[in-house]
Amino acid sequence: MLFFVYYYIIVLFLKFFNMKNLTAGDFKITGKKSFKLEDEKTKIKDLYDSKEDYELLLSNLQNEMDELQSMMYAHNRYGMLVIFQAMDAAGKDGTMKAVFQNVNPMGLSFYSFKRPSETELNHDYLWRCFKELPERGKIQVFNRSYYEEVLVVKVHPEILIASQKIPHELTEDVDKVWKTRYKDISAFEDYLNNNGIRVIKLFLNVSKQVQGERLIERIEDINKNWKFEEGDIKERALWNDYMKAYEEMIDETSSKENPWYVVPADDKKNMRLIVAQIINENLKSLAISYPKSDEKRKAELEKLIATIKEQNLS
Repeated sequence: MLFFVYYYIIVLFLKFFNMKNLTAGDFKITGKKSFKLEDEKTKIKDLYDSKEDYELLLSNLQNEMDELQSMMYAHNRYGMLVIFQAMDAAGKDGTMKAVFQNVNPMGLSFYSFKRPSETELNHDYLWRCFKELPERGKIQVFNRSYYEEVLVVKVHPEILIASQKIPHELTEDVDKVWKTRYKDISAFEDYLNNNGIRVIKLFLNVSKQVQGERLIERIEDINKNWKFEEGDIKERALWNDYMKAYEEMIDETSSKENPWYVVPADDKKNMRLIVAQIINENLKSLAISYPKSDEKRKAELEKLIATIKEQNLS
């Protein structure tokens, strides 16, 4: 009997040690060296031993995130923008739902970017994202973002002329357009960082094979296939073009202050644990704390307590 108790303790320790050894830095791209997407893994060794183990690990990360976000909210100096970019079926929606499940909704909001509306196309391409930025103390989550402008638009450059209403003389040199956008986006993120808005950029790196399997499951699932479009398959045929666009995007817009995180996405449970760990580490790196009361404030609070007690007696 004693043997099994020791065995259980050792197993729990190894699980804890395994997660503690996992850091955001394992997936961080800072632009210090040239980025090659083919060097990044889509699957790593499982960080959990069972479904129950995964749920326990995720729950601990969720609770920690909730506490850190509450502290950031009370501190009211910093904000956080979390950007999810990925190919279809990489797991963006499920990951957002799982990772942020226990975070107080008062300090959290989501925005999903679809095809630009006519109103949005009448503005510069950053406008629709700019107006959805987080308030201080809050986490704003973007499902896709301004990075679509160097992904979808880059794979389909005809969009520049047909839809975006940009003066022709500014789009004649298409290569210059992308270089300019990388530069503008990087400057925009520096601007946010300089104003206390931490930008977390997550690329969920799914393999083509696993993505294909998930798309088939989606088509066969009556509860999900209603939103499936033929265009999704046409875009998948451009996989190599998208991978090149992602590689160049990450290479050009990664920096020490605003890095990209390339997260293996073939295993959804691993992916969710990694994403939660990345967000928590970034929250911990902020100089946040709960407001401290001075002696005068403490005296005021003591009077309020006394008043409440008197009210209870009346």
